[in-house]
Amino acid sequence: MKMKLLSLLLMMALVSCAQKNKTNAKEYYLLLGTYTSGKSEGIYVYKFNSETGDFSFVSSAKADNPSFLTFSPNEEFVYAVNENGNDKGSIAAYSFDKKTGQLSFLNKQSSGGDHPCYVNIDKSGKWVVTGNYSGGSLAVLQAMPDGKLLPPAQVINHEGGSINKQRQEKPHVHSTIFSPDDKFLFVPDLGMDKIMIYPFDKNSGKLDPAASSFAQIEPGAGPRHFTFDPSGNYAYLMEEMSGNVDVFSYDKKGKLTNIQTISATPPDYKGPIGSADIHVSPDGKFLYASNRGESNTLAIFSIGNNGKLNLVGHQSTLGKTPRNFNFDPSGNFLLVANQNGNNVVIFKRDKQTGTLTPLEKQIEVPNPVCVKWASLKN
Repeated sequence: MKMKLLSLLLMMALVSCAQKNKTNAKEYYLLLGTYTSGKSEGIYVYKFNSETGDFSFVSSAKADNPSFLTFSPNEEFVYAVNENGNDKGSIAAYSFDKKTGQLSFLNKQSSGGDHPCYVNIDKSGKWVVTGNYSGGSLAVLQAMPDGKLLPPAQVINHEGGSINKQRQEKPHVHSTIFSPDDKFLFVPDLGMDKIMIYPFDKNSGKLDPAASSFAQIEPGAGPRHFTFDPSGNYAYLMEEMSGNVDVFSYDKKGKLTNIQTISATPPDYKGPIGSADIHVSPDGKFLYASNRGESNTLAIFSIGNNGKLNLVGHQSTLGKTPRNFNFDPSGNFLLVANQNGNNVVIFKRDKQTGTLTPLEKQIEVPNPVCVKWASLKN
């Protein structure tokens, strides 16, 4: 009798544990930045299950063209560009309530130039850096302990252009990337065909233009987005206008050395090129790059021990104009924002092969262009 009772209690405990694990399946907040020229209201917040790929709408916050977002390191604040021209480019600050998933507007400041298209923050959470595409400039803003932003403490205006007189008639800053140790800021400029490299003082927030250097990119290539691998020994650049990926070795002292250039567009593709985003998988084994134009694909590369890339293949994004994409924190899924498809497509990622399998479910949202993640409150 006692044995039967013990068996019954054990079974009940196992069922309870299984139900608890199912209930506590790992979830994250997913934030989507958009263009608001269509039906979008601004920033959209969802919950996302990293085991099943399921999602649920949580909230939205009205904003003006919040096309790129970044979280503070403690995930208590969100900073969004307002990608506007005519001296209306700005950076908006929001507090983020992890209990409710609600964004609350704090303030906004000038971005120091027209059409800010990228925003980033250093590891201290004190310095926010934005790149102004039409303005051809970058700006450093201080974030206060309450999350609010002060006016730009420094604005650097680039000078020069390159061979494509329609696209490269002047500087076009496209991203602002800190080195893994926050000692340098890397600034790809599509108009100049250069990656500008600025020493960064994390105490004062100052960039040193006098000591800046640069990596020269092939004329007409159009540098866009830039990223490091997890080791910090290698860096990768997406060339918007050529569709190529540049691979660099990095000496961790501000110097990039090109070791490979490889096409991200499908071999048989003959249409217009407009490559966009680039990311290394969390495990450091694969690199992905998005192609717009009429390609609407993701290029998938394996990464060798020497940092060089080998093409695995291409995956349709199942939508038009893939901009930003990102992995969920578990690395199980990759989500692609198709700006003109009005959808975010969810792909299951094979961690062994790097290949992607689309789920039937998609997130329908107007003009999505940016994908960011945050943990739920413990």
